[in-house]
Amino acid sequence: MARIAGIDLPKNKRGVIGLTYIYGIGRSKAGNILDAAGISYDKKVNDWDDDDLSKIRSFITENMKTEGELRSEKQLNIKRLMDIGCYRGLRHRKGLPVRGQRTSTNARTRKGKRKTVAGKKKVTK
Repeated sequence: MARIAGIDLPKNKRGVIGLTYIYGIGRSKAGNILDAAGISYDKKVNDWDDDDLSKIRSFITENMKTEGELRSEKQLNIKRLMDIGCYRGLRHRKGLPVRGQRTSTNARTRKGKRKTVAGKKKVTK
């Protein structure tokens, strides 16, 4: 069982794919890590020996922020934007899209489930 940064990596996947299960590591960074450790991309996670694992672990801890540390830094950045009251911070505070997307239609992921507002009733004479 390969365990890196508190995450159990899937045994039967290639090393490049297995490393992407760690928050903060994508395909590109996973390739860089394996290059630095001198491990083949095609080598499966369950074929890594203890030496390979220790190289990967040490590289990640020394050079990268992952998992909890990265999540907390991200939250602090968002909190800072909200505290200084900039446009992006206000959008975060209101729960609206931050990066200029339209909101009259779509934006449901950010805005949440639709809240129906009753329409104006026509007055009869």
